[in-house]
Amino acid sequence: MGPLDAFWHLLNFVLPALAVASLAAGAAKLLWRRELKPVPWTRLARDAAIANLLVLVAGLMLTRHDGRILTYAAMVLACAIALWWRGFGPGRR
Repeated sequence: MGPLDAFWHLLNFVLPALAVASLAAGAAKLLWRRELKPVPWTRLARDAAIANLLVLVAGLMLTRHDGRILTYAAMVLACAIALWWRGFGPGRR
């Protein structure tokens, strides 16, 4: 595998985590407009993306395969928890 192939494999691995994080942060900002006004979208998306990436790596290490439904379900749960933590929970600041 060459460097370009490795780049595309890595990009395809992290893209679901980044897409879910940015879409979920945008949807949260739209749905809870008043409550999340003081919290920037970038902070919500960053924290959700970090949580998603950690879950994807953990899922890859535990199942030894990428793209398992259980990993994606855990990623959605981790994204929701990260958004709650940053938007409504103790991490709001």
